[in-house]
Amino acid sequence: MTDSQDASQAVVLPDGRLWGKEHGLAEPYPVMCHLLDVAATFGALWDELLEGRVRERFAGQLGLSGPECRAVLSFWAGLHDLGKISPAFQAQVPALFEVVGGRPEYAHVTGARMRHEMATHWSLGSLLEEVGYPNRRGAAQRGGSGAALAHWVGQLLGGHHGLFGRKLTTSEMRTPASYEPGLGAAGWHVQRRCHLEELRRVTGAAAVPAGALSADLAVVLTGLVVCADWLASDTAAIESVRGTTGWRGTPAEVDAHFARAVAAAPALVGAARLGRAEFAESSFGGMFPFAPNPLQADLVAQLPGLVQAHGPGVLLVTAPTGDGKTEAALFASSVLGRAAGARGMFVALPTMATADAMYGRVRAFAESALTGQRALTLLHSMAWLNAAYTPPSSDDQTAQLSSDTNTSVAAGDWVRGNRRGFLAPLSVGTVDQVLAGALPLRYNTLRLFGLHEKVLVVDEAHAYGPWMHKLLLVLLEWLGAMRAPVVLLSATLTGQAAASLVNAYRRGAGFTEAAPVEPAYPGWVYAGAVTGEVSAPRSTATGRPRTLDVVVRPVAWDVREGEAGGPAPANGRRAAVREELRQVVESGGTALVCCTTVAEAQATFRDIRAAFPELAGRPGGVRLLHSRFPARVRQEIAAECERAYGKPEAGAEPSVREASVLVATQVVEQSLDLDFEVVISDLAPLAQLLQRAGRCRRHQRGSAGRPTWAAVEDAPRVVVLDPFLAPEGRMCPRSWGLVYDASLLLRTSLLLRERAGEGIAVPGGVQELVDAVYAPDFVEDLDAGVGRELRDLDLERLASQAAETSLADMVAIGGPGDVQGYLHLLSRRVEGVDEELLTTRLGADTGRVVCVYAQPDGAWTLDESGEVALPEGPRPSRRELAEVMARVVPVPGRWLRDGGVEHLPGWRKQPLLRDVGLLVLTPGAEGEGWRCGLGERTIALSEVGVEEL
Repeated sequence: MTDSQDASQAVVLPDGRLWGKEHGLAEPYPVMCHLLDVAATFGALWDELLEGRVRERFAGQLGLSGPECRAVLSFWAGLHDLGKISPAFQAQVPALFEVVGGRPEYAHVTGARMRHEMATHWSLGSLLEEVGYPNRRGAAQRGGSGAALAHWVGQLLGGHHGLFGRKLTTSEMRTPASYEPGLGAAGWHVQRRCHLEELRRVTGAAAVPAGALSADLAVVLTGLVVCADWLASDTAAIESVRGTTGWRGTPAEVDAHFARAVAAAPALVGAARLGRAEFAESSFGGMFPFAPNPLQADLVAQLPGLVQAHGPGVLLVTAPTGDGKTEAALFASSVLGRAAGARGMFVALPTMATADAMYGRVRAFAESALTGQRALTLLHSMAWLNAAYTPPSSDDQTAQLSSDTNTSVAAGDWVRGNRRGFLAPLSVGTVDQVLAGALPLRYNTLRLFGLHEKVLVVDEAHAYGPWMHKLLLVLLEWLGAMRAPVVLLSATLTGQAAASLVNAYRRGAGFTEAAPVEPAYPGWVYAGAVTGEVSAPRSTATGRPRTLDVVVRPVAWDVREGEAGGPAPANGRRAAVREELRQVVESGGTALVCCTTVAEAQATFRDIRAAFPELAGRPGGVRLLHSRFPARVRQEIAAECERAYGKPEAGAEPSVREASVLVATQVVEQSLDLDFEVVISDLAPLAQLLQRAGRCRRHQRGSAGRPTWAAVEDAPRVVVLDPFLAPEGRMCPRSWGLVYDASLLLRTSLLLRERAGEGIAVPGGVQELVDAVYAPDFVEDLDAGVGRELRDLDLERLASQAAETSLADMVAIGGPGDVQGYLHLLSRRVEGVDEELLTTRLGADTGRVVCVYAQPDGAWTLDESGEVALPEGPRPSRRELAEVMARVVPVPGRWLRDGGVEHLPGWRKQPLLRDVGLLVLTPGAEGEGWRCGLGERTIALSEVGVEEL
């Protein structure tokens, strides 16, 4: 006997005593009213967010007409909270539950628990089957999944809090309450059926779909339902449509409420800034105030025709740093966006610093080239410390970017909320924000939905290891299925990696057979999602052909030995750095010294300052930039560096810059637009060395803008400090740990030695070198001893890469073809792998800390003088939160595991602070500054940032 067969027919109206919302409201809000609100809001989102071709895909897969499809999906959206009609949920507010809990029709098992979204999942299968929905697998409709429809709808709606429940058995679907007592007895089932029937009636959803949706459209539908739920749950929105008190749920009252909700929904969506940006400008000249360079000009001439012939798809651009890839990507996004009917774009970058730098460029592009709804969000964990992004205070009217909130590029308050930034038409963020969509994390579908009908631009596509590369492949497969255009940018990418990226997108679009992909350097290649055809590679000229003057200096590794500025062995690294910098100190100009670790950058900074006291005594003479500064300090240093070493101001007469040295880590490799006369770098894999070389004489300053020793702008000098060639033999410094793979370091060292004196032609010789350093036959011409050593290191590298790829294969969600019809696979977790582990892996095992100062009275403060108190409660004000986040420092995860890091209980419920630890500093001996102990380590905060002593 089914639940419905045993149910009483006494209750015929939706019971207004069953509450759906109550927090922050003057009085409880009936479940029925919330279901109606979400159905109405969904309809407005359907009309506003989705392009016509997407709506046609939905209708085609469901076997419905356009109006029928809108009505049915609005009905489904409203059903999302049907599980709130259960004793497990209603008992959460005892005073309200007392009103119904004692009545015989609402019999229940006291204490039975069940999350309301899972109650929706469990109860909908049988309810929808009662109204004619098939509950057996059938034939897919025009690309749909063919899943058992009634259960599939329940599973999808049960995922509206970010995770999908498991597949239910036939018996569980027929009598769910016998397995889950939290659903209640027959009377609860009657109410759920009554609410369903009324919602179906008022939305006009009488049609029964012929099948379920494909995985990619299921993700889009889930995102729309979540968004509609969040919008309709706003307390102001609820109060604006609430009817008179004493709501009884009569058909007339239901109709009247739904009419109010439908009328209010468009304004609700509009106020949230969730509309569509339009790629209105089509000419390069209309987007940028300069003529296109050869790469950009070739895209202008050729890309529109390819897109018209093969449909929107994936574009791969490979070119040296400084060759205008960003502007090329923005122009291409406009071409692809118009062809795809995209509503916006997302630009993903490798680091927070590069995302901050890109935010202003995308904002300027949006203001000049886009129309419509142009809300732009910045997405990374420290975004709201960015002064250009942080909203002005309410009394600061001069800071508004546009007086028209409908078209302003400034993001509104709603899309700045937790997890909502992806929903804005335009976003700039770190790549981990989008890659998280390929992991079984809560609300991963919202990230995928946030990329639907947008152009995704991925900068520095070469910069990701095997783990992130695999996640990027999964993401590209989903975007191919969604027909969302993608632009991939890279300065150094192997042919094999390029082919894997393009073919992942093609696979998602339905072309499972891999196609050959031969990247051109510089140049581009394109694959359309409609035909799957990969274009012939387009080789382009460069506006600035150069030949890198690469000097390899064998050095003994003495970075942290001896007194700063004191005597240094002639064959050591310290002496080599000083010697290379002497021409800068004596004749002017700028230099970048790029170090492998933060500790070595700090030691190098101190040594240079001590060795050249006059240079150090001048403001900006010696600067230090790395990741281990407090957030606000690092942001200030980065901005100062861009002013000092950035592009000359338009129209300004270049002059030789005063002597200045920047000591930095890898943070300068990517997207920061810096220009130096000479680059001195520790040995690194070839791809990273080429990135650093791109910061050498990057801009055309002319002979008047360079010192005499650097007057030849097309022959930038790059000095590589190579410990593998030191007299005592090949050795990777122990201090480097696992920063770089030893196999790639040795391959790079051997290759540079082999090409000594030749220089590196940019761009002509780059692709051949990048492919050569990874070539399997690299070892064949080496002497026997070196060959054995390299083979052993290669085996370690390949094993490590295989392990990372295997881990990603194991935990990633799989492509849309794997998920088809089985939505629980989007939330499937491998045993022993939790959300914390996955997000830690994306963050490469780093932790976040704030240094606090222990004052004599026992108080902990955020400053040495004790004037800025540490907020310890669970609800810090925005100002207090800003003070804390401005001092956050990323540190190695191993530091946090050694003990000694404090955690405030009050911060556990604050999303921004819950994973932030405290380093409690105490004064050291005279002249030693503030420090603390972490296990066997001693940590200090000084002018060089956080350091291990």
